[in-house]
Amino acid sequence: MSSPFLFATGIENSNPTIQNGKERVDELEKCGHYKHWRTDFDLVQELGISFLRYGPPIHTTFLGPGKYDWSFADETFGELRRRDIVPIVDLCHFGVPDWVGNFQNQDFPSLFAQYARAFAERFPWVQLYTPVNEMYICAEFSALYGWWNEQLASDQAFVTALKYIVKANVLAMQAILEVRPDALFVQSESSEYFHAENPAAIKPAELLNAKRFLSLDLNYGRRVDSEMYEYLLDNGMTREEYHFFLKNNLKHHCIMGNDYYKTNEHRVRADGSTTASGEVFGYHVITRQYHDRYRLPVMHTETNLWQGPNGDEAVHWLWKEWANVLRVRNDGVPIVGFTWYSLTDQVDWDTALRENNGHVNPLGLYDLDRNIRPVGEAYKQLIHDWRQVLPAQSVCLQVPIIMPSESNEQWANKKKKQARQAQQDKSAAPANTPSAEP
Repeated sequence: MSSPFLFATGIENSNPTIQNGKERVDELEKCGHYKHWRTDFDLVQELGISFLRYGPPIHTTFLGPGKYDWSFADETFGELRRRDIVPIVDLCHFGVPDWVGNFQNQDFPSLFAQYARAFAERFPWVQLYTPVNEMYICAEFSALYGWWNEQLASDQAFVTALKYIVKANVLAMQAILEVRPDALFVQSESSEYFHAENPAAIKPAELLNAKRFLSLDLNYGRRVDSEMYEYLLDNGMTREEYHFFLKNNLKHHCIMGNDYYKTNEHRVRADGSTTASGEVFGYHVITRQYHDRYRLPVMHTETNLWQGPNGDEAVHWLWKEWANVLRVRNDGVPIVGFTWYSLTDQVDWDTALRENNGHVNPLGLYDLDRNIRPVGEAYKQLIHDWRQVLPAQSVCLQVPIIMPSESNEQWANKKKKQARQAQQDKSAAPANTPSAEP
């Protein structure tokens, strides 16, 4: 009944639009998954992996309000269930269907919740979800940097995108829990840090280090810092919208997913502009900062590095990230899983998907011909060596993770009923005023 440590990988399913909505960047297409999905699932099993970050393409599945094309999802998720691979279902990865428009659409949260409910009803055996991937990055790249989707570049557009994206995530969690009361939600979010370049840069760095928490603060119903409260209200969030997040705290159903790449740390200049710093603190230090703030079980949900000219660069990065995960765990933080993202090489991430160049990025466990890379061999060995050493993750989770093959077992159904009853008891209890967390 207890589940092992969540060694995972992912199949990249980003699908933002560029060129003012005229072009769709579909990574499932670019990486050949539509053609090779059975082979890709073979590769997951070849590595000894039972947990897969994966989701249907929202832009071809969600056709309109109440209208869905489940054909590809039925095939792929049916196969995952047959193979007893646990999907961590990625429902929205940087893009929305053309008919929704973009993340400035105030109807997006309610529409997305309908989609999440429909998915959960069609695949009731699925327990783990990332409703909206990297909420902060999605809002930042779409509405602050002007790279994707709405391609706007203002604080007001950013706050608008952020509030709708996080509200969509919260409403989706609520909708899924009504179908699957013991669902668990893994918030895959970029873990960032901003280093002041000189004394004049201390203040702008402090603001950026407060801003990085906005998506998770809202998602977990945590009161934001005072300067961030003013920032949100100055840029279009109403008090009523802010209080929605305080009143809809589903934190106890969540695992905090921390994504970490070499690009996640930044040097800040006096004018507030930033440049890449490379790895300075690393995953261990930054994840401790996030855990100290939210006090949730943690999963390392993304990392990778390009295989360079020596062929061992990614292997060394894997070892370094894993050493950081062990350090986090040894410090007493409940860490439940680790992910190399993604299974295969990706395409055009060297321009952050802003251009359709067809440029292959050699950072997968396998190349696009489905040949294993050195980091794939190293990850396979790491999983083999450590999977029996680490304690079961269920020790620090409120509910156990149920494998697809166990979804109709008597004990599993009992756990779902207990989760349903706990929900009903909570909803019947008097409402508490949200506490002002430190």
